[in-house]
Amino acid sequence: MNCFLVDDDEMSLNALKHLVEKVSFIKRIKVSSDPLEAVEILKNEEIDLLFLDVEMPHLNGLDLIKSLPEPPITILTTSHEKYAFKAFEHNIADYLLKPVELPRFQRAVAKAKEIYDHLNENVDMFPSDFIFIRKNAVLNKVLISDIHWIEALGDYVTLQTIDKKYTLHITLKALEKKLPSQQFARVHRSFIVQLGQINTIDDSIISINNKSIPVGALYKESFMKRLNLLF
Repeated sequence: MNCFLVDDDEMSLNALKHLVEKVSFIKRIKVSSDPLEAVEILKNEEIDLLFLDVEMPHLNGLDLIKSLPEPPITILTTSHEKYAFKAFEHNIADYLLKPVELPRFQRAVAKAKEIYDHLNENVDMFPSDFIFIRKNAVLNKVLISDIHWIEALGDYVTLQTIDKKYTLHITLKALEKKLPSQQFARVHRSFIVQLGQINTIDDSIISINNKSIPVGALYKESFMKRLNLLF
C-alpha cells in the first residue's frame, strides 16, 4: 500500500511517520504539511491509505476529503474527540486521537488493510474474455466486450454493459487494475471507457451509445496516444 500523511504540525507528522514506517505492508510513504498541496498530490498520485489531520489552516481535513472525487481509505488524526461522529459521516475508516498510541494505531491500520483487501477482492478476474462480478454470494459472468464504461460514485462504481448496470463496492482505481489495460482507458477521475466501444470523440467529449463522457485534462494526452488514428 502507498501511504500519505498530511498534518500541519511537524511534531505530530514525524511521530506518525515513525509508526507508519513499522507497518510491513506499507511500501511507500509520502508526507505533507500543506493541505492545499495534499489535494493536488491526491488528485494526481496513487494513494491507497491517507492519514489526515482535521484542523489545518486554509483547508480542514473534512473539507479536503469532500473535495476529492475518489478519496483513498482515510484515517483521521485529531486532538478532539468531537470529530468522531463527523468522521464516520464521511465514510472514514477510523480516527485516531493525538497523541497517537501504538495499540490504537495498530487497530486502525489493521482495519484499513481489511478494507483495502475487500475492495480489491470484489471483482475476480480470469485471463479470459470475461470477468465475474460478485453480487452477494453469486458470481455473475460479464463479457469484457460487453462493458461500455465504468463511472466512480465515491466508494462505489457503476459498470455499464450493453444491457445491464452493476453497482460495485470498489473504487475506480482498484477496478482499473483488474481490467485488461489494452482494452480500457482511464479518461477522467470518474470514468474508465472501453476503447472498442467509443463511437465518436468531439474535442474532450467521448460518445458511447448516446452517453457523453468527459476527457479530463490530466488524462487527455495519454488517452489520445491510445487511439488508432489514421492521420
